[in-house]
Amino acid sequence: MFSHILILPLISGLTAQIIKFFIKSNHTKFSIKNIVAYSGMPSGHSAIIISLATIIGLEEGFSSSLFAVSVVMAIIVIRDALGIRRYLGEHGKTLNILVKDLGNDNVLEAKYPHLLEHIGHTPLQVFIGSLMGLIISVIGYILLN
Repeated sequence: MFSHILILPLISGLTAQIIKFFIKSNHTKFSIKNIVAYSGMPSGHSAIIISLATIIGLEEGFSSSLFAVSVVMAIIVIRDALGIRRYLGEHGKTLNILVKDLGNDNVLEAKYPHLLEHIGHTPLQVFIGSLMGLIISVIGYILLN
């Protein structure tokens, strides 16, 4: 039982991260660094947390305290992916433009390194990641029980 709750969310997250390499709109090349990338289609964060909530609900019951905690965590993680991290990406994009517009000053480039611009998710990326997490946990639960 414990292994289902640990393994299936990790499989969901890893699957989401690997799929990112095959979706051209992500513009992602295969590398160890990109396996833990923050953004792109589908959302690995959503896949993991929805998979976790789903398998806890299936294993422990949908009225259990553990399921309630996992749903609250899912809300926080998904809200973060859609909200603050996406907002920070927009800030990074704007600051990168400002530093670039200040000219070719080596001091500026050394003092203000290029910031990440893609660290959040779109609603579609979150939806697809969540759907993946749900499906992987349900299939895993059926196969392992």
